[in-house]
Amino acid sequence: MGRRRGIMSEEFKMEIAKELGFYDTVKAEGWGAITTRDAGNLVKRAIQIAEEALAKKHTT
Repeated sequence: MGRRRGIMSEEFKMEIAKELGFYDTVKAEGWGAITTRDAGNLVKRAIQIAEEALAKKHTT
């Protein structure tokens, strides 16, 4: 079984990592170096951004 492609772009993930404060860790050591909590917070924030964009799209 091959490796699954990510749904989020690398640029988007980096933007969220900067916002959440662990960008330096990712930059220095890669995504494998972040904590499980940070990874969960990244996903949670990405979902929140997507929901806000969807709500905005439906109200305009």
